[in-house]
Amino acid sequence: MALSAGLICLAPPARAGSSVSSLAGNLLGEVRNSAGVAQMGATVLLYNRFDKIVRQSLTNEQGRFAFASLAPDVYSIRVTLASFVPAVKRNIQIVSGADKLLEINLATILSTVDIVASPPTHGNLMSDDWKWLLRSAQSTIPVLRFAPDASVSSSSSTSLASMFSDTRGMLKISAGDAESLIGTSQEDLGTAFALATSISGSARVQLSGNLGYAAATGIPTSGFRTTYSRTKDDGQSGTQIALTVQQLYSPSRISGAVQSSANGTTTDGIPALRTFSLAAMDRLNPTDWLHIEYGFNMESVTFLTRLNYLSPFGRVTYDLGKGSALRLAVSSGMQPTELVTGGVEAAPEMDQDLTALALLPRLSMLDGRARVERTQSIEASYQKVQGSRTWSAGAYTEDVLNAALTMSAFSGALRSADLMPDLASNSYILNVGNYNRVGYTASVKQNLGDHVDVSVSAGEAGALAAADPRLIATTAGDFRGLLREANRPWATTRVSGRIPLSGTRIIADYGWTQSGAIMPPHLSLTEQSNQVTGFNIYVRQPLPAFPGMPGRLEATAEMLNMLAQGYLSASVNGQQTYLTDTPRAVRGGLSIIF
Repeated sequence: MALSAGLICLAPPARAGSSVSSLAGNLLGEVRNSAGVAQMGATVLLYNRFDKIVRQSLTNEQGRFAFASLAPDVYSIRVTLASFVPAVKRNIQIVSGADKLLEINLATILSTVDIVASPPTHGNLMSDDWKWLLRSAQSTIPVLRFAPDASVSSSSSTSLASMFSDTRGMLKISAGDAESLIGTSQEDLGTAFALATSISGSARVQLSGNLGYAAATGIPTSGFRTTYSRTKDDGQSGTQIALTVQQLYSPSRISGAVQSSANGTTTDGIPALRTFSLAAMDRLNPTDWLHIEYGFNMESVTFLTRLNYLSPFGRVTYDLGKGSALRLAVSSGMQPTELVTGGVEAAPEMDQDLTALALLPRLSMLDGRARVERTQSIEASYQKVQGSRTWSAGAYTEDVLNAALTMSAFSGALRSADLMPDLASNSYILNVGNYNRVGYTASVKQNLGDHVDVSVSAGEAGALAAADPRLIATTAGDFRGLLREANRPWATTRVSGRIPLSGTRIIADYGWTQSGAIMPPHLSLTEQSNQVTGFNIYVRQPLPAFPGMPGRLEATAEMLNMLAQGYLSASVNGQQTYLTDTPRAVRGGLSIIF
């Protein structure tokens, strides 16, 4: 009753004897978060039955809004606010002389809109008998006439011109020391671009590309990705299909030897790594509390031979209410980038596609044959939001086949049939075999005002440790025999902030693990925090645009694993070498966003 009284106060009073007020109805609402706190400044959009925006409003300090004097009809509403999932409600029936009351609860996972019992109507101007009489009267039936050809042509031109909307683009130019292209971190090849547009307001097409040369070797690289997605009737994202093709040439320093071992003949040709990927993803909402995401990746990798794989994945989220939720995710094969919830920051749509485009399969060599690292994982987590603080805890288990690590070694340290040249540096990729591990994690994130947030996470996970501290090997088989699985603790702290005056975005994190072991990071599919290695800094600085230049400029800089942690020292035929999963890297670039 208090909600009804407060919302009705927002609607303008009806004038006595006004027939217009008798015909109209009012739509009132109140927006709160999962903790029950009123949300001021939320954008509320009102759509008619043809999905056209007819009204828009902002919530006041009590989180309330009102659309008064609405013609009786069926409407839809969409409520958006930063850091929350949009809330959508369709088929809201507005009748004459009545107030429709809504309760909107915004959450970070599932937002809901509930219709409160409407107060009694003030009386309808027309009875059902009058409505039936008007429908059947000949004089009130609309008359349809053929429009002139000129009008039809003009209408068609206008419709075609308005088909494409919300067109955006991005151009990124980067340089610096490159990270291993076999790794799981983002790698800008040199010049990247993305162009996205909406078709008829319900479908979106995006084209992304990455072109350049590997910094250390000058090897040409290229990749293209096209994404098609469609919005469902309830405003949520629907089916998404992405097609990705990539081509890279491996360094010639050992490619001839590799071909000699694999094919029995010596050749000086440079084999190319070509990848093709078709990904599909869809979402289901069987109830207001259950959210299902599922899909698959179909990959084809060509390097000396062709390897074909199918990688299914899925995630289920159950909203427990009051800011808490349970999540369960499964995946098999390559990492599903569509479900990865962590990262440097919540990437915009175009930046997220560029990140997915830059990820390559983890490829290695085993006895002269190419192998692709594949992971089968099951994980679950619980998340609780209490005001400005977020708690989470989870566990996972994963089986890794043909694990690949970066190895810095002199030429000829091992047989070429057991080494894959790193496509971005002078290092190599070594196949260390298979392993299974179980991990546990717990984290807490605290927002300190509007510009700074701090998070701390810790846990235990399986690592690859040296069975013998000396780790002396003469063959690749020796390496695989000397590495053993062992549980190790880890901890990660992260600080993210934005300087208000300059708009500079700075993110710094540090990941600690015990020395003498390599702990490959686990990219969580259910939690917002991820395990990292070493000290990392990310900087994004907005720059003033040139006069007459559309869009905006942004400079970026990334310094990864600056303390060179997570390295395992080994001796190969008397020479010192190092194994790691997270190579040190420094790079930066300039982005043009329009």
